Amino acid sequence: MTSIPEALLWCLSAGTAAAVVLAALSVRASGQRKALRARLTAAEEQNSATLHGNTELSARLRATEAEIRHLAGTRLPDLTMALAHPHVPVRGLLDARFAGSETDQALSAVLEQVGEAITNERTRVDAAAQSTLRGATTTIQALLYQLQTALQEMQHRYDDPNVAQDLLNADFLNEQALRRIQATGVVCGAWPGLTREDSYLAELVVGASSRLRGYERVTISNQLRDPVAVVARAVEPIAITVTELLANALHHSHRELPVTVTLQQGNRGASVIIDDYGVGMHDDEIKAAMELLAGDDNLLLTQLGDPPRSGFAAAGQLVRQYGYGVHVEPSPYGGVRAVVYIPGDPLLTVLDESAQPMSVMAPLPHRSGVPDRSASMLPTGATASAPTAPAPTAAPAPATAPAPRQADRFDPAPPAEGELPRRRRRKPVSELDDSASRTDSHPLRSPEETGSRWAALQRGTESGRAVAQSEPPRSTEGNAQS
Repeated sequence: MTSIPEALLWCLSAGTAAAVVLAALSVRASGQRKALRARLTAAEEQNSATLHGNTELSARLRATEAEIRHLAGTRLPDLTMALAHPHVPVRGLLDARFAGSETDQALSAVLEQVGEAITNERTRVDAAAQSTLRGATTTIQALLYQLQTALQEMQHRYDDPNVAQDLLNADFLNEQALRRIQATGVVCGAWPGLTREDSYLAELVVGASSRLRGYERVTISNQLRDPVAVVARAVEPIAITVTELLANALHHSHRELPVTVTLQQGNRGASVIIDDYGVGMHDDEIKAAMELLAGDDNLLLTQLGDPPRSGFAAAGQLVRQYGYGVHVEPSPYGGVRAVVYIPGDPLLTVLDESAQPMSVMAPLPHRSGVPDRSASMLPTGATASAPTAPAPTAAPAPATAPAPRQADRFDPAPPAEGELPRRRRRKPVSELDDSASRTDSHPLRSPEETGSRWAALQRGTESGRAVAQSEPPRSTEGNAQS
C-alpha cells in the first residue's frame, strides 16, 4: 500500500520536471524565434538598402556615361569653336549633381588638356602657314617690283599716247596686286620691302591714296604749320597704314561720296585724320578693329576671317613695330573716323623747303595762303609709287660758295616748345656746282612754267602727228628727184 503513492510521487515529480523543461525549451524557442525574426527583418532591410544602393549606383553610372557623351559630343566641339571665336560659350555639366565632384574635376581636366593641345597645334600650323606665305609673298613682291620698273621704263621708251595709257593702266593694276601682297606679307611678319628717304607727310598721304582705286574721291587738307616730314625708316610703314585705312573708307562708302583727309600738327607730333561718309561700324566691329590695330604679337591667320581681311592686321603689326598709333571711332559724319598719330620723337622731322621742295602734287599748307591742292588732281592712271621728293628744279642758286658735304643732322639748338626737331639736308658739292652753272647759263624755271612748256610740247607733237597722217605719202622717186 505504501509503494503506490511513492510511484505516483515519482511520476508527478517526473512530469513536473518535464513540464519545467518543456517550459524552458518553449521560452528558449520563443527567444530564438524573436531573434530569427529580428535577423530576418534586418536582412530584409539590408537587402532593401542594397537594392536601393544598386539602383542609385546604376543611375549614377548612367549619369556619368551621359556626362561623358555630353563631353565628347557637345562640350569639346564648343571648346574648339570657342578657341577660334571667343564669344562662343562652352556649355557646362549636363547634371548639376556632379558640380564640384571628382567627376567634374576629371572632366574639366580633360577640357583643359584638349584645349591646350588644340591651341599648341593651331599655333604650330599657323606659324607654318605664315612662314610659307612670308616666303611666297617676298618672292612675288620682288617680281612685282621688277615688273613695275619695267613698265615705267616702257612708259619713257614709247611716246605713243595709246601705248602710254595702256602702260599706265597695267602699272596701276600691278600696284593693286603689289599692295595686297605687301599687306599679306606684313601680317605674316615680313619686312615692308622698301626703304625711302625722308618724305613730307603731305607727299606720303598723296602717294598712299594714289595706290587705290577711287583715289579721285580722296580730298586732302593740309593744316600743318611746318614742313613736317616722316623719317626714312617709317615712310613705307606709315604709307601702308594710311593706304589700308583709306581703302577701308573707300570700300565702305558710296562711290559718289568723298573721303576727307586732314593733316594736323600738335605739340608732340602730327596726325592724319581720315573721315568717310559710309555705312559705319558697330561697337563690336570697332572693338575687333582696335584689337587688330593694337598689334597682337600672337596674331593668327584664322582670326582674319574667310576670306582673310588683312588691312587692319597689317596696320597693327606695323604700329607695334614702329611706335606710332592708330585709332578708329564713329565719325561725326555717320561713317568711320580713323586717326593715325605719328609722334614727333623719333618718327618726324622738319625739312628745308628751299633745299628739298615739296612735290607739286602735294596739297599746300594753309599757312602759305594758297588754296590746297587736293589729291583728286592726280591724273587718270597715275602710278601708285610711294611718295618721293622731286628734283629741286625751283630751288634758287646759293649766293655763297657751297659748303662741303655733310651728313643729315639735327640742329644743335633745341627746338622751341611745341615745335618738331628740324633736320638740314645738304647737297653734294658736285650737285651744287652743277646747279650754279645751270643757273648762270639757263635760269631755273618754276614748276608752273615747266608744266606749261611741257603741255605746249605735247600739243605740238599731237598737231604734227595729225598733219603727218593727213598728208599723202611721198614716193621714193619724187624724193630722189627733188
